[in-house]
Amino acid sequence: MPFFRFKKSLRGGSSFGVDCRQGLGFLIGLIFTLVGLMGPAVAAARENPLPKDQAFHGGARLEGSEVVIAFDVWEGYHLYKARFKFTPSPKHVALGTAILPQGLLELDPEMGETEVYRGHVEIRVPVLSASFPEASFLDVTYQGCQDGGSCYPPMHLKVDLKGIDPPRGLSSGHEPPVNECSASSPEGFLNPPPASEQCRIAEALKKDSLWLTAASFLGMGLLLAFTPCIFPMIPILSGIIVGHGQRLTTRRAFLLSLSYVSASALAYTGFGVLAGLFGHNLQALSQDSRIIAAFSALFVILAFSMFGVFTLQVPGPLQARLVALSNRQAGGTLLGSAIMGFLSALIVGPCVAAPLAGALIYIGQTGDALLGGLALFSLGLGMGLPLLVIGTSAGKLLPKAGDWMDTIKSIFGVALLGVALSLLERIIPPEVTLFLWAVLLILPSIFLGALDALPPQATFLRKVAKGLGVLMLAYGLLLLVGVATKAKDPLHPLEHLRVGAPGSSRDPSKLAFVPVKSVAELQGALKEASRHHQAVMLDFYADWCSACKEMERDTFTDLRVQEALKNVLLIQADVTQTNADQNALLKAFGLIGPPAVLFFDGSAREISHRRIIGFMEPEHFVAHLSALF
Repeated sequence: MPFFRFKKSLRGGSSFGVDCRQGLGFLIGLIFTLVGLMGPAVAAARENPLPKDQAFHGGARLEGSEVVIAFDVWEGYHLYKARFKFTPSPKHVALGTAILPQGLLELDPEMGETEVYRGHVEIRVPVLSASFPEASFLDVTYQGCQDGGSCYPPMHLKVDLKGIDPPRGLSSGHEPPVNECSASSPEGFLNPPPASEQCRIAEALKKDSLWLTAASFLGMGLLLAFTPCIFPMIPILSGIIVGHGQRLTTRRAFLLSLSYVSASALAYTGFGVLAGLFGHNLQALSQDSRIIAAFSALFVILAFSMFGVFTLQVPGPLQARLVALSNRQAGGTLLGSAIMGFLSALIVGPCVAAPLAGALIYIGQTGDALLGGLALFSLGLGMGLPLLVIGTSAGKLLPKAGDWMDTIKSIFGVALLGVALSLLERIIPPEVTLFLWAVLLILPSIFLGALDALPPQATFLRKVAKGLGVLMLAYGLLLLVGVATKAKDPLHPLEHLRVGAPGSSRDPSKLAFVPVKSVAELQGALKEASRHHQAVMLDFYADWCSACKEMERDTFTDLRVQEALKNVLLIQADVTQTNADQNALLKAFGLIGPPAVLFFDGSAREISHRRIIGFMEPEHFVAHLSALF
């Protein structure tokens, strides 16, 4: 009863010192005995390290769009922070920057001062992928050592990503490609926000009658016909009509124009339906530099046939092939006209606009390719109506005989060279483009008599030709001045010389966009902006997108726009090359192609109902921004 006696001694106070000394002696002896017994065990442990799964017990869990990797490190062991590596499988699954906690700084005899983990540690890895196959894994590579003992080779932890949630503002890839219209309302809205224009169009497709849908899209296509994307198709069709020569009749001109317009509308329909169902911008695939160069060469050949170049000293077999090619495409056959219409829709066709996006959203959500295809075909016909009128009118307006026909052919030959150059400017430097436009204006101006004196009895048409030649010569010289002063915009060759000019409403300097090339880079930029509670504007751009360049030239240079965006982080995703990373960026937001402008609040959450699809005038863009920020 030692403990009882100890307590009793406390009460009595007589035997406390003797009993306490005896207890302390007993405890000290016990400690030394245990240490003596544990010494060999510790030495044995150093000689025989624990199995890796016991020394570094690891596991993972999914929290929203993040993988949380946790390790419990056994006492006497440590993990190296610098040895962690995270590899997704398949490789196109995009990851954000891993968030590793701060470790302990320790002096390693081999590696010097090293940061290590002991005890419990958790690492977070954001998963940003828009394309998310069922069999997706994250391979975590790590390495650690026993204190004063053996080091383990690199070890692996395999994490199944099935069931992870999509990142905020990004699509998981399991849903239809275009799905922002079905997204829930952003936080903070008591009532659902107003739908974007493309979403309203998609909803109208679900409710309107068949004929109302066709008529609506026909009208929207007619409005799109006057956008810069359609302009290159005018000289192409006109060249086909003119190539028919003196045999052209009004009826023949109408049939050629109808063949061209119908084929281009069918191209929009077919590729649009495929894009809506599978989420790929198939039109963008035709913007490869080799395809652009080949198509430009075709237009150059057609232009030279208009000039009569093939009658010069060209080798016989080559001349026969060129003439046959020219006759097949520009000589007036309905099949040739249809082929040119189909190819033109892919190469020089319109960029994505709200009506087109609305139809693709409807197809993606419902899978109703029939109604969506009808809407797209009506849209294509609407865009082709002015072409139909221009082509048919040529049957009455063009001269039927005489030297005038050669003059008209030369004019349209120059126009076809302009189309070739408008295609080439997507793949060549802007300075070279500016110089070629100058050459294309100056040389024909000489043939129009810009430098020749008019005879006293000059006809009215001769005077008009000279006036046109003088205008072309003057503008061509301005372009040369622009080339010498490093200008890049053919429509505003001297604009860069007016920086700070009084009363100017435009600033030729570009907005300072942060370029991103992948989903991971974009998510990193959004996360950095959210740390500072900064709003973000994301612009999708491509060199082959005419509306994108119009937005860059007219809207983003407006001083009012720049003032409204001064506190906004500007990010630009250039999807010109249409590679895997750029396609993932488009698919992450359910976009078919540019132009598109997206906005994010201070929490990196997209304000989806405020998306802008297509070109927007500066004053409307400013009003749009004022409602956002």
